[in-house]
Amino acid sequence: MDSVRHPTTPISSRDAGAVDELDPEQSAAVLAPRGPVCVLAGAGTGKTRTITRRIAHLVDTGQVNPGQVLAVTFTARAAGEMRTRLRSLGVGAGHTGNVAAQTFHAAAMRQLRYFWPHVFGDARWELLDNKFPLISRAARRAGLDTSTDTLRDLSSEIEWAKATLIAPESYVEAVRRLGRESPAPPPKVAAVYEQYEDAKVSPEGDRLLDFDDLLIYMTQILTVDPGAAEEFRSRYRCFVVDEYQDVTPVQQGLLDAWLGERDDLTVVGDANQTIYSFTGASPSYLLDFSRRFPDATVVRLERDYRSTPQVVDLANRVIGAARGRIAGTRLRLIGQRPPGPQPTFAEYDDEPAAATSIAIEIKHLIKQGVAPSEIAILYRVNAQSENYEQALTEAGIPYQVRGGEAFFARTEVRQAMRQLASVAGREVRPGVGTLDVVRSVLGELGLSAEEPSGAQARARWESLKALLQLTEDMIAENPELTLPDLSAELSARAEARHPPTVQGVTLSSLHAAKGLEWDAVFLVGLTDGSLPISQAIKGSWEDIEEERRLFYVGVTRAREHLHLSWALARNEGGRARRRSRFLNDLVPDDSPASKIAKERTPRKGPSCRVCGARLTGSTATLLGRCSSCPSDLDEDLLVALKEWRRERAQEKKVPAFVVFSDKTLTAVAEQRPTDTAGLVSIPGIGASKLDEYGEELLEIIKTAGQK
Repeated sequence: MDSVRHPTTPISSRDAGAVDELDPEQSAAVLAPRGPVCVLAGAGTGKTRTITRRIAHLVDTGQVNPGQVLAVTFTARAAGEMRTRLRSLGVGAGHTGNVAAQTFHAAAMRQLRYFWPHVFGDARWELLDNKFPLISRAARRAGLDTSTDTLRDLSSEIEWAKATLIAPESYVEAVRRLGRESPAPPPKVAAVYEQYEDAKVSPEGDRLLDFDDLLIYMTQILTVDPGAAEEFRSRYRCFVVDEYQDVTPVQQGLLDAWLGERDDLTVVGDANQTIYSFTGASPSYLLDFSRRFPDATVVRLERDYRSTPQVVDLANRVIGAARGRIAGTRLRLIGQRPPGPQPTFAEYDDEPAAATSIAIEIKHLIKQGVAPSEIAILYRVNAQSENYEQALTEAGIPYQVRGGEAFFARTEVRQAMRQLASVAGREVRPGVGTLDVVRSVLGELGLSAEEPSGAQARARWESLKALLQLTEDMIAENPELTLPDLSAELSARAEARHPPTVQGVTLSSLHAAKGLEWDAVFLVGLTDGSLPISQAIKGSWEDIEEERRLFYVGVTRAREHLHLSWALARNEGGRARRRSRFLNDLVPDDSPASKIAKERTPRKGPSCRVCGARLTGSTATLLGRCSSCPSDLDEDLLVALKEWRRERAQEKKVPAFVVFSDKTLTAVAEQRPTDTAGLVSIPGIGASKLDEYGEELLEIIKTAGQK
């Protein structure tokens, strides 16, 4: 999808108004003729401005009536922004006769209300707002517990299955084939899924529909009823889809049903911002768009109007290290703003120290005139917010938590505090320490020794673990702390951290930050196990790449100030951790963080490119990593390298190992050097072999990275 086809017709005075103040690439997208158009839009490149101008241009030039346009996106906020932009351009949105800008689900619900009687007659349907009672009954029959976390995880798993068009009878095999982590034994999840679906249909034929059913039923109606399909397609003729990289199979199925045999479709997206694969989203529809529509106009928006060139350069370097098919479509952003400060990197001894230091940095920014509402602290999981909430509270800086509740407002934390207060009011057995009681209480509430499966159960576990760590810190400061004193201190901290009514610094998970931007962004907790998260490290290289894209999304949220940091331990004196592998080759050698790291760990000889430890042994030195550190082997690249070696060995009539050994090719496939300096750093590639094979190796690596 590298080609860009521009309109060949001259720009009229009418067209000139449509592209006023647009750059050449945005203009190409706006003026493209009716038909399939794919806009590959990088972060901060003005995609909403471009697609709303395109809709207005199609309407203003008489190519389509406004009431025949359906624009869909993924959130109500994005749909609202699109409607506002369209109204400002004079084509309106949301009323009969005007452009319809809605979410997939809102559009499907509106259509279903109209077409249902034509297909199902007197049978009624009702939207199921709360699926927990039905899932709870099904879980009980399947022998599963019915805690809130379990029900949430089962609900999310059923939503994923329906989004990816996996039926109950196919669930077990699909989970096995995909290597997906299931919140419970797959056969039991399949049983819950099947019983849930059965429970939604009454003997009379009436139905309860969940939000996924809105899409499924509307797709079926348009597929099996020619009259309904003809009526719908006579009404809507032009379609626009925003954030197309986040489309799920069920959403694509509905879009296909809307289109029929037509191709009047404009899609906008960036495959390198694909961060919702766990919900069923797939960038394949965006990546394959020009294969499905060979005559499509494809435009790449790479001029970044959001961030300074310094932030843009770092973002390009982050995503430049990506691999796989998605990485092959990467957009190289070009900063359009005036220069700003360089991104900063910081290493801290522990997380509380990091939070305190960052609160001080934020205070300095506020004094310099940066509004608190234009500052964000972004982390991988919500449980990481606790230290930053505490530090901001102590610094007197207002804050708000996005994408999750404030730490002391979380259900599991409130439950734990109530239980601790109850136990504190009773006599405790002699010899039982405060910390022992806390561990016992948190264990009863779900803090197991092993991290559980299931997103909701894991989030609860992480919050309880953070509460235990907070308790351990308080007891370390005051070993004589009694249980009543501890309970009172936790209550006081909770009271002090009530979310302010005024706008303040945003605390947010990286997922919740998607689509937002701030003047100053602090990316925190950048350690292996946090970003990339531990589940991804245990998974496949695709899981690691999705974490890299999440890191990229975080970097591109910053307009001007960007601060990246990691802590060597959770608590003072705690177990040492490695900084994130994504920071390799990003932290400047002359930065304070690098100098501190060198002082902490004086090294002699080669070091591990993952953890930085000194390497011992020929195999570790060759691969550039410790044997215990995770491999990031590109298997497709290794196959290509071995095939190339076989051909060269045949030409020279020598054994394959004379060209390169298996270990050397494995090292190349892991490290994926991009220049001659990277090649010669691998043992086994000397000057003579570099002269003979260097260019060929680099071309193979480059080609593999584009697939």
